[in-house]
Amino acid sequence: MKKLNANTEPDCAEDEEMTVELDLDDGSRVTCAIVTILECQEKDYIVLLPLDENGKNSDGEVWFYRYYEDQNDTSAEPVLEYIENEDEYELVTDAFDEYLDNAEFDEFMDET
Repeated sequence: MKKLNANTEPDCAEDEEMTVELDLDDGSRVTCAIVTILECQEKDYIVLLPLDENGKNSDGEVWFYRYYEDQNDTSAEPVLEYIENEDEYELVTDAFDEYLDNAEFDEFMDET
């Protein structure tokens, strides 16, 4: 099971999205916006939007990772793990689709 090194010091200003920096296996570093943290079958998953050097994402690609926080050590860095099981990955993508549907509905209701 591979783990990612995530610099999870929240990097955000008022009215900006929260971001994290990930050190990838190939040695590169990428900044990602945190879209949400989902709970599926009593596990937490984080949804990240990778950003380019201009802070944009032009293709809409999102990344899903298993997400752990040490409840006994609030200063410990959260751990992100790859989701290697296809069934688990599909479960998370379905939960994210539902999250998006709810967000769109809430936005629609706010406009009316």
